[in-house]
Amino acid sequence: MRRPILAGNWKMNKTVSEAVALVSAAKADLLAISGVEKVFCPSFMAIPDVARLVSGTELGVGAQDMYWEASGAFTGEVSPLMVQEYCQYVIIGHSERREFFHETDETVNRKLHAALAHGLTPIVCVGETIALRQAGKTESWVAGQVEAALQGLTAEQVASMVIAYEPIWAIGTGLAATAEEAERVCRDVVRATVARLYGEPTAEALRIQYGGSVKPDNTAELMAQPNIDGGLVGGASLKAADFVAIVRLTAEAKGLI
Repeated sequence: MRRPILAGNWKMNKTVSEAVALVSAAKADLLAISGVEKVFCPSFMAIPDVARLVSGTELGVGAQDMYWEASGAFTGEVSPLMVQEYCQYVIIGHSERREFFHETDETVNRKLHAALAHGLTPIVCVGETIALRQAGKTESWVAGQVEAALQGLTAEQVASMVIAYEPIWAIGTGLAATAEEAERVCRDVVRATVARLYGEPTAEALRIQYGGSVKPDNTAELMAQPNIDGGLVGGASLKAADFVAIVRLTAEAKGLI
């Protein structure tokens, strides 16, 4: 069975001291839950302190973004070498990066290559807007994003990464796809696209998260789906008790505890 992975994307929230307090509050409870990968994705400013706090444990740290060049005159950017020093994971192509900072399928692909070249596990985000969904274009849009993101990668690289299906209309809105609909897109669009491009073994090895208003009260139903291998959690990851509950409910849904 694919090992479930829960990643808390804190976005532009929590000062360094608040980040330390949150991780300190959740750490012991998270370590008591086995069989699930647990990842904190704080702001760049808080990454070093969070990394020191979880050092030597199975808890992981991820960046919310990075640039594709290792160094150079790119004011304000953070390179994969800098991320690699503290993190094991990096979120790439989140819809907010695409919308507000004009990221494209091409830049997502370049960042993905850079992350893998520097030993980082990428969490690549795909998902449709409400307009695309209402127009019946969910399948073609999400499949196109997956295919564009994976350009030039080997089957081994694809099998090692994570894809997060996040319908944009569900992010931060309180709305969430039904468990059945999330499963359908993860299975029939994301995993099926990878199978078409790289074959069934690669598609079966790939982990697919669901993201978009994941909360303790909908976690069990979502994570009971066979093709949802965890969650990319936004607002609920900002509360220690809620994130712990989501991790525990995931472990229970997958039969790990």
